[in-house]
Amino acid sequence: MTAKPPKSVRPEGWSAETLLVHGGTLRSQFGETSEAMFLTQSFVYDTAEQAEARFKDEDPGFIYSRFSNPTVAMFEERMRLLEGSEAARATATGMAAVTAALLCFLKAGDHIVAARAMFGSCLYVAQELCPRFGITCTLVDGRDTGAWQRAVRPNTKAFFFETPANPTLDLVDIAAVSRIAHAAGALVVVDNVFATPLLQKPLQHGADIVVYSATKHIDGQGRCLGGVVLCSEKFLKDNLHTFLRQTGPAMSPFNAWVMLKGLETLPLRVRAQCETAARIADRLAEQPDVRVLYCGRPDFPQAELARRQMTGFGTLVTFELKGGKAAAFRFLNALSLIRISNNLGDAKSLITHPATTTHQRLKPEARAELGISDGMLRLSVGLEASTDLAADIDRALAASRIG
Repeated sequence: MTAKPPKSVRPEGWSAETLLVHGGTLRSQFGETSEAMFLTQSFVYDTAEQAEARFKDEDPGFIYSRFSNPTVAMFEERMRLLEGSEAARATATGMAAVTAALLCFLKAGDHIVAARAMFGSCLYVAQELCPRFGITCTLVDGRDTGAWQRAVRPNTKAFFFETPANPTLDLVDIAAVSRIAHAAGALVVVDNVFATPLLQKPLQHGADIVVYSATKHIDGQGRCLGGVVLCSEKFLKDNLHTFLRQTGPAMSPFNAWVMLKGLETLPLRVRAQCETAARIADRLAEQPDVRVLYCGRPDFPQAELARRQMTGFGTLVTFELKGGKAAAFRFLNALSLIRISNNLGDAKSLITHPATTTHQRLKPEARAELGISDGMLRLSVGLEASTDLAADIDRALAASRIG
């Protein structure tokens, strides 16, 4: 494994807010305040002996930015400290993180159990990509703990799920499902992007590997793509390191620097977005022709589980208009402040129609099984004033009813 500078130690008593400003910082000889951006492809060595030692992992340092880079290493270390994991590796995108986390250790003949309620691209990896390499997959209702148990086979090697799930916000009981997986000798991979590392800690509930699309809340301002895998040192050494090094889904140093800047304000942004999301969810729930899904509401179907494994209820509000696709499109087209986009976790409020965007590849019956109706909309709440968002939503609701 390519040697890297020693890990920083989390000082006793540091909160997440402090950690996200100072954690993992490596300063050059110039003593810069902001993290340095090392836009270099490769590195030079003082002697031939040093180069040999680097490649043998006997000398700490960097070799090539596809393997590791000082700016990327700072982002990885800050994420490691925040998540509380032993190791972290950054990737070019969130889907690169998902794909690497699974394919780095699965092989032909292995079996995955995955939650049916997932982002469309994650479903593609589990249902279509993995089977091309002889890795079979069984999809289950992630909310049903018994379904996970019934799906286990002698060759089951991984459990994979999002919680909350995209776009229905379905939850999986991480602790209960992790116990089932571990009893079967399988690893648990959790996509924690909706909860963010601030609102849910899957590793504390028994998960083995956590993945993020850093494109979402971690950047949080619509600028750069990125992903990250958080895991044990053993998993990194035995599986992930070599896979990333040889297949090359590396995060660029520039994107890592942007992510570092995003992490500095992550707690402020997520806290404000969660507060506004809760208010918007309550306001929508007052409408007789709107069904609301928000993890923090008492009428959320899995409210007790949300309170048990989450410390906050997220920035996403999903709701369903009774008028179907026509009403949903009238709603979307009447918005003036909230923008139509398939992204989420941004400082700007964004909304999408899952049935025709993120989950359009699924057959209608598959969407129906997931509870994704033609009238469903997914709102990612930003940093605008809640009063302005409410006014925009009220206007769009009025337009949606004119049919």
